[in-house]
Amino acid sequence: MEYKQIFENNQKWLEEKQRTDKEFFQKLSSGQHPDYLFIGCSDSRVTAEDLMGAQPGEVFIHRNIANLIPNNDNNSASVVEYAVKHLGVKHVVVCGHYLCGGIKAAMQAADLGILNPWLRNIRDVYRLHKEELNSISIEEKRYDRLVELNVQEQCLNIIKMAVWQKTFLSTGVPLIHGWVFDVRTGKLKDLRIDFNKELSSIREIYDLGTVTDNRS
Repeated sequence: MEYKQIFENNQKWLEEKQRTDKEFFQKLSSGQHPDYLFIGCSDSRVTAEDLMGAQPGEVFIHRNIANLIPNNDNNSASVVEYAVKHLGVKHVVVCGHYLCGGIKAAMQAADLGILNPWLRNIRDVYRLHKEELNSISIEEKRYDRLVELNVQEQCLNIIKMAVWQKTFLSTGVPLIHGWVFDVRTGKLKDLRIDFNKELSSIREIYDLGTVTDNRS
């Protein structure tokens, strides 16, 4: 796509919006009240609005390489804090995708410069689930499973956050969901992570209190 085409497309888009809804931009400028926080990968093939069928204002979005929520990352932590505490989202979604370049890069023996410490978070996920992953002989299936496990671990990283604990224990929201988008088929997969099971071994460490099943 040529650079100038972007602005031509923008003009066509706004004209179409005004034709179908004359108050569209007035409503858009009045503020945002999204029910969902979507944390996804920066991959150009995966767009949250398209795969969810969402409209502007319905989803608050954060994207980075391999959809990570590292414990020491102020960027993603600030997004979660703002979405949960100030926007009052009812759902937090971590969405990975199969054929993720970040996942594959993390498992290769190569010096990737500034990416090294970021991708180390994925290697830590592999370390935690090494026995299961090493038992998968087909490489593509092993990477697919690592994508799923990475989503699961990032969901747990959100649950470790004080802002989520305080809000959930007092209001029952936001619920946490782990999804994977299959770029090979276009299908969106809900991993239906059993957080009660996953948290049983870390609840005491992170002082989570009573966390109910939130797969709905």
